[in-house]
Amino acid sequence: MSAWDDKIIEEFRSNGGEVGRFGRSLVLMHHRGARSGTERVTPVMAIPDDGDGWLVAASKAGAPENPAWFHNLVAHPDIDLETPDGTVAVHADVLTGDERDRGWARFTDASEGFREYEKRTSRTIPVVRFSRR
Repeated sequence: MSAWDDKIIEEFRSNGGEVGRFGRSLVLMHHRGARSGTERVTPVMAIPDDGDGWLVAASKAGAPENPAWFHNLVAHPDIDLETPDGTVAVHADVLTGDERDRGWARFTDASEGFREYEKRTSRTIPVVRFSRR
């Protein structure tokens, strides 16, 4: 975990899910390494979906490869999300086709940063839906 992630996680937990410029738009993913099984916590921006789920984009700031946590979710899709309102057991599904495109459009509509990430990479940035288990 990076020092930046550590600071975000600490601020999230100290302030009831409120994190500086991100407000209450972050969640903390509790996931396990695909090969190692090591438990990890990663802060990510989440967009509420259908009132009872969340969308997360595996943008990695437009890097040429997906973030490690994405591979972890594919291997171990049942995780916990720490939200500003509490911890929730969820199942991760990678969206495809039109469903993915609609989900991605919600990120690019919400933030210039995501539009920039898309310009930096040739890969299709995955979108993951988290649904309560």
